[in-house]
Amino acid sequence: MGSWGGDSLTQDLNVGYNEADTTWVMIAGCLVWLMIPGIGIFYAGLARKKHAITLVWEGMAVLCVVFFQWFFWGYSFTFSHEAGTFWGKLDNFSLMKVLAEPSVGSSAVPDIVFMFFQGQFACVTAIILVGGAHERARLGPLLVFVFIWITIVYCPIAEWTWNPSGWLSKLGALDFAGGGPVHMSSGVGALAYSLICGKRKDPAALDKVPMYKPGSMLLVVIGTIFLWFGWFGFNGGSTGNASLRSWYAIANTNLAAVVGGLVWMFIDFAKTRKWSTVAICSGALAGLVGITPAAGFVPIYTAVAIGATTAAICNFAGYLKYYIQIDDGLDVFSIHGIGGAVGSILTSFFAADYISHLDGSTIAKGWMNHHFVQLPYQLAAIGAVYGWSFVVTSLLLLIMNYIPYMKLRMSEEDEMLGSDMAQLAEYGMLYESNSNGNEGLFAMGTRTNYEGFNDVYQYRADSVRFPEQAPKKESSPNESESAADNDNVSNVTAEESSSTPHPVAN
Repeated sequence: MGSWGGDSLTQDLNVGYNEADTTWVMIAGCLVWLMIPGIGIFYAGLARKKHAITLVWEGMAVLCVVFFQWFFWGYSFTFSHEAGTFWGKLDNFSLMKVLAEPSVGSSAVPDIVFMFFQGQFACVTAIILVGGAHERARLGPLLVFVFIWITIVYCPIAEWTWNPSGWLSKLGALDFAGGGPVHMSSGVGALAYSLICGKRKDPAALDKVPMYKPGSMLLVVIGTIFLWFGWFGFNGGSTGNASLRSWYAIANTNLAAVVGGLVWMFIDFAKTRKWSTVAICSGALAGLVGITPAAGFVPIYTAVAIGATTAAICNFAGYLKYYIQIDDGLDVFSIHGIGGAVGSILTSFFAADYISHLDGSTIAKGWMNHHFVQLPYQLAAIGAVYGWSFVVTSLLLLIMNYIPYMKLRMSEEDEMLGSDMAQLAEYGMLYESNSNGNEGLFAMGTRTNYEGFNDVYQYRADSVRFPEQAPKKESSPNESESAADNDNVSNVTAEESSSTPHPVAN
């Protein structure tokens, strides 16, 4: 194809590719892109209001950092044509030669299309990861951490799994769309991030894992919608072509999600006798995670078992943090780390050769074909991903924490104030109580424009007020009228701690 992946001046580089294949994989990549802000929105809904905008910001910032890393050397380390068993090479550094040559991940699409599609996977993995330190991470070091983590944790695991030269691929471990590289690696990495950063500061928690109510059910639902819709591209595009297997994977994905949502919802209803929005959204997410490694390998009726089993196990795994005393407040490990492992194990049970062969070329077998050795292969992959992600992530964080200007955690004062006010130029979401006792969103502005808010903003009912008071300017008659319209902006308080623990909703 030439030293740069093809010469469009001397040959038609479109020849040899089916337009339906390339179009579908590119569209699927765009669908996966929606998951990145979707995760930020989902996290923002689960977090307290004073940290919500920070989590949305993290989604967009991580997207920018990680896709640049993917261009710079991430794609080369993962999907280079000359990759080794454990690590890729830099022959595609800065996307050199990445154009029209068939990709190593799917010969049905050119490198440039596959690069875009897989780049979104790296971004999704990173934004899942940073949820482990929500409400307490410093944002500058977080971005540095993400760039390095994708390079030394995600890229090797993805290369082992999806590059034909990778050792897990050669072993025969099955992972259709990222149970290991995406979910287990980010879930275990988030557990390490939570452990190294320590618990959130809360005097009421008495050194235990703090529990808070979600800040916005609406954001939780909106984030779930983005994720659910984007997951159709996440799993459906992982065939690398527009075959019947793609559409089958999408059907499996939706079925596992709806069953997962129902199972989690009914489990919580049995405990509380209340219907929960967080429960159905969390269950759907768990079902989506569980079906990810299996979607293109298993018959559709088994998606019911995968969605139900993953949701049930993840629901109860959400309480592990209270026993091991690690403040994984968004349950990243219990849903993604545990859910990815459950889905990987179930793939070995339910994989059937006639499903994988719907693309016309792949043959993958599990216990349904009496291929019983598939379970040890899956367990080997789980152990490798868990071990590599936890050890390397922990070492990276410990080293960074001793480097000047790379301290991982905010000060206690900033943490109690809220990361929106402490680290962002925007106020975030503050809520007012008007004369009728109703609440509503009232302010989105810059940090320097907090006149009229600073002396009434309280980040806890029993804590110190906002530390600095801006000099008040003399107001004109128009400004006085405007101030009168907003004189109900007073006694704004952060969300109080919830007395009832609930997985994900803290």
